[in-house]
Amino acid sequence: MNEVLDYLKSCGTFYIATCVDNKPHVRPFGAVCGFEGKLYFVTNNKKKVYKQLKENGNVEICGMYKGTWIRVEGSVKEDLRREARIAMMNANKAALSSMYTVDDNLMTVFYFESGTATIYSFTAEPKIIEF
Repeated sequence: MNEVLDYLKSCGTFYIATCVDNKPHVRPFGAVCGFEGKLYFVTNNKKKVYKQLKENGNVEICGMYKGTWIRVEGSVKEDLRREARIAMMNANKAALSSMYTVDDNLMTVFYFESGTATIYSFTAEPKIIEF
């Protein structure tokens, strides 16, 4: 999981795809963290993506870094614990502190219950990481 986390941080911006009524929805994200051995990302619980994640936790992330790209697929679940939000804020203070506070009732975090990441390049075989 740490290799996946480091890769996504290197991307800066990555994209998360959800699916609602058999239609894909993709949007940019930029904040991730590791907490208790799991991969986390953050969103606002007033956004459409929050509702979509609650209805169907199957997601895919895609990002690029230095001529390679990653696809992370799996199932996510919301973590309502304050400790998880604190971990996210501590790992992404510069990006998140202007949008959220840990106790603002907007910031929410999701974690991968399970996932498969594949790192691709044009010159090497794909690297598969199960977590």
